[in-house]
Amino acid sequence: MLPTSRYFRVALSVAATLLCIYLFGLLRGFFMDIWAVISTVFYPFLAALIISYILQPIVELLHRRRVPRSAAILCIYFTFAILVVVAVLNAVPVISRQISQLVSSLPAITAQISHWMDMVNSRKQYLPNAVRVGLENALQQLEHRFETAPTGIFSFISSTINAIFMAFIVPFLVFYMLKDAKAIGRAMVGLAPVRYKRRVRIILHGVDQTLGGYIRGQFLVMLAIGILAFIGYLIIGMPYALLLALFLAIADIIPYLGPIIGIAPAVIIALTVSPALLIKVVIVNIAVQQCEGNLISPQIMGRTLKLHPMAIVAALLIGGELAGVVGLILAVPTLAVLKVVWSSFADERRSRIPK
Repeated sequence: MLPTSRYFRVALSVAATLLCIYLFGLLRGFFMDIWAVISTVFYPFLAALIISYILQPIVELLHRRRVPRSAAILCIYFTFAILVVVAVLNAVPVISRQISQLVSSLPAITAQISHWMDMVNSRKQYLPNAVRVGLENALQQLEHRFETAPTGIFSFISSTINAIFMAFIVPFLVFYMLKDAKAIGRAMVGLAPVRYKRRVRIILHGVDQTLGGYIRGQFLVMLAIGILAFIGYLIIGMPYALLLALFLAIADIIPYLGPIIGIAPAVIIALTVSPALLIKVVIVNIAVQQCEGNLISPQIMGRTLKLHPMAIVAALLIGGELAGVVGLILAVPTLAVLKVVWSSFADERRSRIPK
């Protein structure tokens, strides 16, 4: 007879999870080929899901005021169209101009970094051998990244064109997700066997609450960080202020690593200007992160997910290894969904234990 103790079941679950991860690693190439096909459908649905969660409170507010859901969604679309026109007329030219200026400045930035590399190389003989080897590898990788930066920009432009095509599909998906949200939920519950319908309904409700709170909260936090960083960069006279603030806000999606990734372009550009500007950039980012950690996130996010930091770090490592940047972005919400499912099964089991 197999042991039935709690520790044995936990150990068995951990072993099974590690085995699944190992098998996935062995078959990674096969899954990546499948993912290349599935992603063309997955990304529009993911974008529509995120947007629908952000807009859902507004739709519900209008619906409670006796505005039909379809009319409420169309009103939001009309308002959004006006905002897009305003953004195109104001923000987009600024961002486009800053991107063009940054591209034209890349040779000078690369030359400056190469000069620093030469200075470091001339002094590296005084360093321990292990440190010297690690530094050489890091410098070679950094130089390679800057040499291939123009190619990366053209790749970015290609991705932007694909995003424009996707932009025509996503609004239709968002409309029906907002209009028929309850019907979609009932249909998903209806697919489950009768004995599991109640559990599936509870899980879907928990997932909806968790994802909705996380996505809406993260959107507001990103918006606040972008505005604060933009104001700070303008005050210190940072070049490409709007572009760098936008990058910092988007990078904040990734827990823990986001602020480091977000500040990197600003630090590199500030280094090519002056040490004083570098210090100012660091001060601005420290101030923004302090505001985010002590004022913005506690008020907006609170303890929405209630996940242990070690679990978040593990999810980031696994997500980054499996799916790169997309994996880093989706790691935390995926972990939150798994926690909801696990908690539902755990509550079900506890309810069967006689008191």
